[in-house]
Amino acid sequence: MTVNIITLGCPKNLVDSEHLLRQFRAAGYRVMHDRYGTPADLVIINTCGFILDAKEESVDTILSFVEEKKRGRLEKLFVMGCLSERYRDELESELPEVDGFFGVREMPRILEAAGTRLDRQLLSERVLTTPSHYAYLKVSEGCNRTCSFCVIPEIRGKQQSVPIETLLTESRNLAEKGVKELILIAQDVTSYGIDLYQKRALPDLLREVVRIDGLEWIRLHYLYPSGFPEEVLDLMAGEEKICDYLDIPIQHINDGLLAAMGRGHNRQKLEQLLGHIREKVPGVALRTTVMTGFPGETGEDFGELLDFLSLFRFDRLGVFPYSHEEDTPAHQWYRDQVPVKTKMERAEAVMELQQEISLRNNMEKIGKTFRVLTDRLEGNYCIGRTQYDSPEVDNEILIPAEQGLEIGRFYQVKITDVAEFDLFGTLA
Repeated sequence: MTVNIITLGCPKNLVDSEHLLRQFRAAGYRVMHDRYGTPADLVIINTCGFILDAKEESVDTILSFVEEKKRGRLEKLFVMGCLSERYRDELESELPEVDGFFGVREMPRILEAAGTRLDRQLLSERVLTTPSHYAYLKVSEGCNRTCSFCVIPEIRGKQQSVPIETLLTESRNLAEKGVKELILIAQDVTSYGIDLYQKRALPDLLREVVRIDGLEWIRLHYLYPSGFPEEVLDLMAGEEKICDYLDIPIQHINDGLLAAMGRGHNRQKLEQLLGHIREKVPGVALRTTVMTGFPGETGEDFGELLDFLSLFRFDRLGVFPYSHEEDTPAHQWYRDQVPVKTKMERAEAVMELQQEISLRNNMEKIGKTFRVLTDRLEGNYCIGRTQYDSPEVDNEILIPAEQGLEIGRFYQVKITDVAEFDLFGTLA
């Protein structure tokens, strides 16, 4: 029997798929991931349901595999994940060709529907779908924050932290498989452990993870600004394994909009935190996400955001237009008053600014040498990253493939040229 899992959305979904693949492999299945156009006995689509674009991608993917099923290229089709959790009744009514819909925490039911059972002894094991030298570690599920635009607490529930001992077992398993870079993720990594240990336990977790042999880079993603644990900065400053990199989504800088978003802080506190981070960890790469077109955002509010971004110069930045999602407080409280065209134009303006910032930042790197982890071969280049860049979303370094670099190894690379989001280098 062959199972093919298609993963959409964020790395948190990817980790769920990898755990499920391990269960199927143990049950004797031949497992595949993200294989389009390949016949399979069972296809499972792990969906995203966060914002409109993600929902449309999930529905389109389901429909494409419904057609595959009609052509006889698969026997059974399951749908799991956020979209299925959020719209199960509607999906079941509209898509009778799908053999089963499952939510975000229903791995035992999926396995039973496929004719096998959950093996609890394998809960800390995964089939890696990333390159073998890096992996994501999901430290908690759900979220206790009350951001008015976000549907995640409605979909995935309250925060449930994974015990430190369980995470260490999983981390050791990954290191034994050759993983060198471990990327800690959650909807809110800042609050890790509060539900289990009645305190922010991220520093405790980091102190243990850095001791694991084989892991050389430990990276932190999705840290909420409010309640940021100070000890993390001390650990970053003193521990070489922890990358000088933080992903802290700010969403906006205007006080009125931050209050309407339910973010729990104002501009002054945010500026103090970001300045403090740069002071405690010199050279740190800060990544953020901002939103355009939240209800009530005026041209003046957006100008304030652009001015701040121009002044602060984030190293990495993503932007998305506001999506008016049902089941969120913002949908109940506010009218979606900013036109779609305006949202998109503002998002494009943010990215144009960030291109200029990124190019200026990159130009400062010419002639400098960095430790680089190689990810893949692409055309005439070997593609790698520094500790200041996360996979898939950040800058990459292109090194001539003729230099004979191996994938998944570290090299000293001198930067010779740059573009807005790429750097070019040669072995130092």
